[in-house]
Amino acid sequence: MRILGLDFGTRTCGVAISDENGIIAQPLSTIERERPNKLRQTCAAIEQIIEEYGVEKLVLGYPVLLNGDKGERAVACEEFKEMLERRTGLPVILVDERLTTAQADRILEATGVAKLSRKEHIDKMAAAIILQSYLDGQANS
Repeated sequence: MRILGLDFGTRTCGVAISDENGIIAQPLSTIERERPNKLRQTCAAIEQIIEEYGVEKLVLGYPVLLNGDKGERAVACEEFKEMLERRTGLPVILVDERLTTAQADRILEATGVAKLSRKEHIDKMAAAIILQSYLDGQANS
């Protein structure tokens, strides 16, 4: 079963995909939008990926604050989750994404990606980290 990982941001949405066995996550793409509230094209792009890869479940990074409280980004993420569930008919699992962008940046730096090039890769790398965290949790349960 393929699972899609999403790192939902204000202007971008990083996308990662699992292998068919649901063991390994890999970065796939970054969906960009002009304005934060313009989500139709983002949803359409996600639906196309779901169709292309035969995705059966989505994992969405949940941006709670470092102290565990819910901020406005977490509320926006919950609304996006509901929208995705309505549009796709698939389950959407929220996964704590604290510090994944910083972790993605460190990985990209360690692998030699130039600082100026990291911006184009960081969101999909963060999505892969979120998805891998979920997959690892499933394997250990």
